[in-house]
Amino acid sequence: MTSKSFHFGLFTLIAPFLVWGLLGTICLSCHSTHSAVARSDRNNLRFEEGERWFNDWIDHPEHIPVSFTYAGKTYRGLQGVTAWEKSLQETTEGTVVTLRCRLDEVVAIRLEALLNAKFGEVEYTLWFENQGAEPSAVLEDVQSVCLDFVGEKPRLTGCLGDHINYYAPYDKDLETGEVSFVSDSGRPTHESFPYFNLMYGDGGALLALGWAGTWHSRFAYDGTQTSWTAGICNGFRAALLPGEKVRTALVVILPYSGRNEDAATNLWRDWFIQYNTPKADAAGTPIQPFSTTCFASDTGLPNSDGSVSERFYTWKRTLERLVYERLQIDFRWFDAGWYFDPAGLTIPKKWWHIGSWEVDTLKWPGKSLLESNEACHRAGMKVLTWFEPERVTQVEELVRNYGYQKEWAIYNGRKVYTNNLGNPDCLEWTLGRITKMMGENGVDLFREDNNSDPAVAWPMHDEQEEEDYGLPRRGMTENKAVQGHYSLWDRIIDFCGKNGKCTYIDNCAAGGGRNDIESLRRSIPFLRSDADRTTTAMRLSVTSTFNKWIPFCGASTKESVDEQQAGQAGGSSFYVTRASWLPVYNMSEVWTHDVDLDFDRVRATYAEWQRFRHLLLKDFYVLTPWRSIRDDSGWTVFAWYDRDKDETLIQAFRQETCPDAECIVHLPFLQKDRNYLLEDFGCGEAAGSNEASACRANADCEVSAKALAEEGLSIHLSGPKQSRIYHLLPL
Repeated sequence: MTSKSFHFGLFTLIAPFLVWGLLGTICLSCHSTHSAVARSDRNNLRFEEGERWFNDWIDHPEHIPVSFTYAGKTYRGLQGVTAWEKSLQETTEGTVVTLRCRLDEVVAIRLEALLNAKFGEVEYTLWFENQGAEPSAVLEDVQSVCLDFVGEKPRLTGCLGDHINYYAPYDKDLETGEVSFVSDSGRPTHESFPYFNLMYGDGGALLALGWAGTWHSRFAYDGTQTSWTAGICNGFRAALLPGEKVRTALVVILPYSGRNEDAATNLWRDWFIQYNTPKADAAGTPIQPFSTTCFASDTGLPNSDGSVSERFYTWKRTLERLVYERLQIDFRWFDAGWYFDPAGLTIPKKWWHIGSWEVDTLKWPGKSLLESNEACHRAGMKVLTWFEPERVTQVEELVRNYGYQKEWAIYNGRKVYTNNLGNPDCLEWTLGRITKMMGENGVDLFREDNNSDPAVAWPMHDEQEEEDYGLPRRGMTENKAVQGHYSLWDRIIDFCGKNGKCTYIDNCAAGGGRNDIESLRRSIPFLRSDADRTTTAMRLSVTSTFNKWIPFCGASTKESVDEQQAGQAGGSSFYVTRASWLPVYNMSEVWTHDVDLDFDRVRATYAEWQRFRHLLLKDFYVLTPWRSIRDDSGWTVFAWYDRDKDETLIQAFRQETCPDAECIVHLPFLQKDRNYLLEDFGCGEAAGSNEASACRANADCEVSAKALAEEGLSIHLSGPKQSRIYHLLPL
């Protein structure tokens, strides 16, 4: 199988892990972890495997699973590279090692690696830096990982990316042939997805690449072992100029025992939530599930998208109604269209004309935007605001009016300009525009979008540099741009931390285009896909796959034919809102201009999510077969299970054209020989004339774990497009 699109962002190891020679040169021969962190109690933990890899790599750099060609010589691992300087640090997260050496008099190498003390997860990134006064020799054929896994019957499972594939799952028997993926758009998780579950022998490994640009990955079995090779900056071949540095992808490997996919999924989710999810604030507070809403659909004005229709006189009515109706929503979502275009003109509907990041004072005269945000703060709401820093328009006007430099814009030949964040001056200008707007207008959280494929533009800049320098430069623009993009996010987060704002980012790239694992150390996809604003079948399908890999995410709470349309008049049903139960709950109602909006139902559906949201980051089980976004003919049932409290939430959906009134699911994850109180919350409401009887909850009852595992839970719904909620607590 060959499929397009997988992106990953290389990880410069989070601040607590950085070891810039802190302990000097240390000889490492025995590397047992001295951290006080207790190992996970999950029974499929394979800590020793991760520890073995980690110790082998740092004691024997020739075994580090990378490859590249430099000055015509091919390196598999770092064999022949000597005079290593090794630095070690023990942290509460685990063991961090930095290895440094030189390839020649010009190029230095730095490896950053981590062994997680709780899960046995290992990760690394390799850097090349020209520390000389002359251009380096040619670096090419760089593979971020070349690792072999020994074991029979290898099988590769995972899901594809957003857009045309909408996170559809795959399951490949590697004994029948190799599997390859290529992502070449510059938005790493459109169409393909750089997260993989490789099963082999009596266990497996959960794998991910971190890089927010182009990437490729290949799995091949030779009868004894499965080789995994992957790289970034597709086609990279370049000489490094003095002071330049490039990097490989962040490579993440979490080994596990057994071949139970549910157990592997929840090991990954547990690790991901604890160690790969950003924090809420500068104090390091964990992010808890939260809600958002956008005022833009509630202005009564024409609205093409985003917040184009919002004005200084439209917000107050919405906010006052939310306060009056006792709806305490966590974030005001302020989307595209709030800025002047680069010519300094107002944007009546074409939000596409971006780049100034200057508040449109015709829509928001004086300090009216700040005043509206401060009013939200007083009402208990924070404010997130949309930007798109990787794309610019009307470049000559940006130069004339806003101090932009023409050489920062890379034309892609398709009427789109990419903002070159790999240029330090461009990065500073862009950062300054964003933080100035956020600081002056009381914005709490940065939302980023990207509605272009930058990989179309990057090679054009490479070609120009090849003409200028007379040297190969293929892939340099991309590598430096992705580094610059991560730096932009880090510095925005630093600004937010110093100013009492949210220290994480709302991550969007035309929907789910930038969900690589390194980007998600700084951000959360508030909206997993733009299409997640349409049908419930879409939402249930995506949850079945995406949430296995990325626990903290969100979708809309409406149904509509078009992504930009409002939901049905009167508000969303229990069926639709329950399908939207994710850690980010995006409420999509038209608050005052929908005269039929049923606020009692809105309060009831929101209260349900609030009651059970604490379970949405716990273990996750899909108890029915996966259904595509176009298949609404069956049942979809999820379970969310808190291992510590032995508490379970079950969501059951009889979809729109499902003919079966009953579905039986089994719950083998419950603690054996234990009885539970099964609370039935019914379907809230139902479509059709039998609403009263159809929605009535059955009486709560006592059930045993043995019966639920062996006989199953029988779920009944009288008609299609209904849902049922169960809650299990131990007795």
